[in-house]
Formats: sequence, structure tokens, C-alpha cells
Amino acid sequence: MEGHHPTTRKLRLAGALLVLIVLVLVYRHLDASGLLERLMDGQWLREQTLALGVWGPLLVVGLMALAIVLNPIPSAPIALVSGAVFGHAWGTLYVVLGAEIGALIAFAIARVLGHDLLRRLFGERVALGWLGSQNALTWMVFVSRLLPFVSFDLVSYGAGLTPLKAWRFALATLLVRLAMPVVARRLSEWTVVCAALLIAGTAYSLF
Repeated sequence: MEGHHPTTRKLRLAGALLVLIVLVLVYRHLDASGLLERLMDGQWLREQTLALGVWGPLLVVGLMALAIVLNPIPSAPIALVSGAVFGHAWGTLYVVLGAEIGALIAFAIARVLGHDLLRRLFGERVALGWLGSQNALTWMVFVSRLLPFVSFDLVSYGAGLTPLKAWRFALATLLVRLAMPVVARRLSEWTVVCAALLIAGTAYSLF
């Protein structure tokens, strides 16, 4: 980050602020127009998706991305409608793609508006010591994504505040999203397994 030209940093900051403002305006519009409440209605979502025909997948992907970036928008109805309309395989693909895009947007917003600012204020202390190692951070993202009580959105924003490389974050997120159908079927067992993985992965990252 230090090597970036001041003008480039300002442009990145302005771009992130613009995206944030647009997202806030979108949320306010959805809330004021009643669309936010309708997004929780699976039947209405299904009708809208079917009405778009071949463009239906774009609606699912876009809404999933928006649901990740804007926490109040529920993602569960979108995922259920995607599976019902497009089938398990394609429905899952569209949901995973939307969630991945949304997670990367949230990560980028937090990275530009949060981590870069923290780095300027606190310098290298923001690196978190050994907890800031790429292996440890990747494991933390991967395992926390598997825990049902940890917010997917919060992890995306939180990861952006750390020194974790974007490609590592994207890969960990993608692998977890692909594994979620299996995890969901054995939720209680996976909660215990994830806790063990978090401990083992953190220990491994020290070496």
C-alpha cells in the first residue's frame, strides 16, 4: 500500500466512498418503496425471477451480492428461489457467484475505507503479529465461514480490515460456499469440527 501514488490512493478512497453512498441510497430506496419487505417473500421473488426469463439468473446473482453487502437484506429466500427455479446445480452456482461477488465488494470497501486508514494511523502495528500471517488469516476466514452462528457479511467486512490478501479471501470464501450444502446436512458435527480446525489451522500457521 505504501508504494501507491497519493493520487491513486485518493481515487481508490473516492471510489470506495462512492460505492458506499450508492449502497446506502439503494437500501433507503428499497426500504421506502416496500421492496425490502417483498424480498423476504419467496413467492414474489419466484415470480419476478421467472418473469425475467433468461435474465433471471442475473437477478439472483445481483440480489445475492446485494444481500451480502447490505446485511438487512435476507439471503435465504433468494437462495431458496434460485434452487426452486433453476434446479439444484444451476441454482447453487448462481447463489455462490452472487455471494462471492458480494463478499469481495464488502472486503474491498473495508480494505479501502478501514484497513488503509488504520495502517496510516498505526503503521505496522496493524499487522496483528503472528495473527496477521496469511496462513492464520486464511484459516480464520475459512473456518468462521463454516460456523452457522457467525455472520457471513461480518466476516467479509472484518477480513477487509486485516492484511489478508484478496485472492486468499476469495478462495477461502469460494471453497466454503461450495461446501455449504454438505455442511448444512451435518450442522452439529461440523460446528465441533470447525472449532478443531480453527485451533489446528492457527497452530499450523505458526510454523
